[in-house]
Amino acid sequence: MIIGGSASQALAGEVAEKLDEKLCHVETKKFPDGERYYRIKDEIAPDERVIVVQSTGYPQDENMMELFFILDTLSDMNVEDIIVVSPYLGYSRQERRFKDVECISAKATARLIQAMGAKRVISINLHEQSICDLYDIPVDNLSAMPAIAEYIAQTTEDKPVVLAPDKGAINFAKEIAEVLDTDYDYLEKVRLSPEVVETKTKNISIDNRRVVIIDDIISTGGTIVNAIEILKEQGATAVDVYCVHPVLVNDAILKINAAGADNLQATNTLKSEVSGISVAQTIAQHIKSL
Repeated sequence: MIIGGSASQALAGEVAEKLDEKLCHVETKKFPDGERYYRIKDEIAPDERVIVVQSTGYPQDENMMELFFILDTLSDMNVEDIIVVSPYLGYSRQERRFKDVECISAKATARLIQAMGAKRVISINLHEQSICDLYDIPVDNLSAMPAIAEYIAQTTEDKPVVLAPDKGAINFAKEIAEVLDTDYDYLEKVRLSPEVVETKTKNISIDNRRVVIIDDIISTGGTIVNAIEILKEQGATAVDVYCVHPVLVNDAILKINAAGADNLQATNTLKSEVSGISVAQTIAQHIKSL
């Protein structure tokens, strides 16, 4: 049985179709004061495996609370085998303490999800792999890079250079480049003098080549805008931008397009106007392997 939360209804439907499993009927609504009502309308046997698909991005509090409502309702139905699929796992960008007496939000949400009865969590490209260690249940950190690489292969005739906007994202670039059988690199800052810093590719010239920029999260878009402008100045014939999680706050899409991006695409871990790459197959294949 597949249950789709409000943040991931379409994705839950795709996963159910690929698994050939039933999509549960639910009733949910908001009261005038903003509080949420939730009801599971189908019968679920206590020994049935239930997969709850709910991203917990913006609005994080609302989507996380709905996830807790779903899990608590399943617990009341005595369902024991519950898998939480949260492709974008909210509150996971602080997995350790930087200041004294600071809340580790990733740990707090991990405790709550476990307390609500989840037996396994599946997410995609978590901000840090160490987040998995905050749970006492299995946590599967899947990669959306194969799905993104397949999309690029189907929509791009050129063999692009796959580029990370910084060294921290180089593994994403490498993973996609290996699928596409092409080159990859990252942007680094080189200090030419005490006053002058130049940003350029580390090892590969991108002059007269198409470039694909890949990152896990794009939020404000500032880093990507800077990268696009640099790459265009250095002779890139086209710059395509891809990310896993399209947070894209405020006018990030407008800024990226205005900077000269030839294409902007993301996966559907979060709903956005550029979420054209589905991770349903990635999720379904993993669930089949369990």
